[in-house]
Amino acid sequence: MSSSAPQDTGHRLWSVDEHLADVLATVRPLEPIELQLLDAQGCVLVEDVTVPVALPPFDNSSMDGYAVRTADVQGASEEFPAVLTVIGDVAAGSGELPTVGPGEAARIMTGAPLPPGAEAVVPVEWTDGGTGGGAASGMTPASSAPEGAGGEVRVHRSAEARAHVRSRGSDVQAGDLALAAGTVLGPPQIALLAAIGRGTVRVRPRPRVVVLSTGSELVQPGEALASGTIYDSNSFALAAAARDAGAIAYRVGAVADDADTLRATIEDQLIRADLLVTTGGVSVGAYDVVKEALTSVAGGEDDISGGTIDFRKLAMQPGKPQGFGTIGPDHTPLLALPGNPVSSYVSFELFVRPAIRALMGLPESEVCRPSVRAVLKADKALGSPAGRRQFLRGKYDAQSGTVSPVGGSGSHLIAALAHADSLMVVPEDVTSVEPGSELEVVLLG
Repeated sequence: MSSSAPQDTGHRLWSVDEHLADVLATVRPLEPIELQLLDAQGCVLVEDVTVPVALPPFDNSSMDGYAVRTADVQGASEEFPAVLTVIGDVAAGSGELPTVGPGEAARIMTGAPLPPGAEAVVPVEWTDGGTGGGAASGMTPASSAPEGAGGEVRVHRSAEARAHVRSRGSDVQAGDLALAAGTVLGPPQIALLAAIGRGTVRVRPRPRVVVLSTGSELVQPGEALASGTIYDSNSFALAAAARDAGAIAYRVGAVADDADTLRATIEDQLIRADLLVTTGGVSVGAYDVVKEALTSVAGGEDDISGGTIDFRKLAMQPGKPQGFGTIGPDHTPLLALPGNPVSSYVSFELFVRPAIRALMGLPESEVCRPSVRAVLKADKALGSPAGRRQFLRGKYDAQSGTVSPVGGSGSHLIAALAHADSLMVVPEDVTSVEPGSELEVVLLG
């Protein structure tokens, strides 16, 4: 956006879709960087990763037991066991391997390479463990009984070729596509990258989101409430929601209703923000300080000037007043949300979460929350204001395909929000939804 003073476009009523489109048109994916594996968790891969070596890289045992030739144990039973000469141990990580010849066996541990000459592994439970007695329940540790690597072992069952052997390349072959660009790296993906030897990976970093709540009436949880004050819940809710969306969240304690203080706070926070989110102070009251502060920030002459902030009224409930634009020399995106707790949270889900996901470089299909169609299960019809898209808290039952309202429509009802797992969407042209009607449901879980 070009540098100019903030605009109050409050005379026009914007649709939810128009506002979201403007947000996503301004947000650009963050530039890729190379990160160590654990630092890349939660990030989006920007390159296809191919497998350099087969996984596993060699035939290895899936059991603790004995590496044998199949001909030597054919027809073996407890009554007529196959008696084999133990020629040594093969442990995981073994380098030089003994060759298993006719009538011989090697003790082998899980993950150890299959020695030359061996065709199968018989679990130790199918043998006497070299004790000369009945079926063994385990192996004697090599450190306490090194003689276990020699002597004889009685095998009580036969084994087919390749029994209990993990074949080389049975997981992935060299040259296979391990992970495609666009993959979000979770623990299993990190494990695969490590298994194929990748120490670093090229990704888009997790966005840094700074959350500021405004209001002189706000007190931090754990402190005493004075007359006329309330606890600051919005900054906690939005910081947690930003983390849930995939961001690194920085929560700034509530800023008093003073434009200079808020302006200085924003200036301080720009250094660590890929996205700024404010809550409160965007309506039409005399103390709606966000408008005042952002007017001076974006239109001033100092080093944090630049960008455009538009303040709008949206055809939605809750969350009618909204602000959006870019700010500072790097044109950092900023979303100014209303202060009522439910309005703030619903606005986050509709506009901020998609912005975070777009910064991460996720495909369009994964930017917004998924939605389904569900049948309203309620005692009475749900009312909705004409010309507004209403978002009501709901409890979705996937098994029955129904959704039930949770709490009322008030934008201050935090308890109801805490028990909801979805948002029921009532379109702009609908003023009443009867029980049994089908409607769109945005899934929050």
